[in-house]
Amino acid sequence: MDSCCQTSTEKPRTPTQCPVCHHKGKIIQLITLKSLLQPAALETIHPESNYAFCTNSSCEVVYFSDIQTFGKDILKVSVFQKNDALDVPVCYCFGWTRERLIQAVQENQHPLDHIREQIQANRCGCEVNNPQGACCLGNVTTFIRSLDKS
Repeated sequence: MDSCCQTSTEKPRTPTQCPVCHHKGKIIQLITLKSLLQPAALETIHPESNYAFCTNSSCEVVYFSDIQTFGKDILKVSVFQKNDALDVPVCYCFGWTRERLIQAVQENQHPLDHIREQIQANRCGCEVNNPQGACCLGNVTTFIRSLDKS
C-alpha cells in the first residue's frame, strides 16, 4: 500500500515541442535557467520540472516545460537566436557579438581559433552564460560562414 505522504521519484517528462510554436526544443540544465532568468521569473521556476530551449527565432518563448514558459523579455541577456541586433552575443563567454565577429573577419583575424583556445583552457561557462545552455561554437561557425556568402 502506498503512503499518501510518499513523493514520487519520477521526474516529469521533458516536453519535446514548444507549446507556442510547436518547434522541437533542446533540453537544458536547470542551472541555465537559474543563471539567466531575472529574479522575478526565477522565483517561479519549478525545480522538479525539466526544461527545454526553443530555437525558433520567430517565437517569443525561450524556455518551456510541461507546465510553464519563459519569454525572451525576462532573461538577463538578449538571446542570439531571438534577436538579430549586431550587439547581441554569439559567444556569451568571451564577448563575441555579431558586430565584433564581423570586424574580426574583415581584419583577417580568427575568432574561432581564439574561442577554441579558451575552451581548451577550460575557461568557458556556456551552461551559465549561453541561453541555449550549450557551447556556442556552432553558432559562431555558422555566423562566420554566413559572412563569407554575403
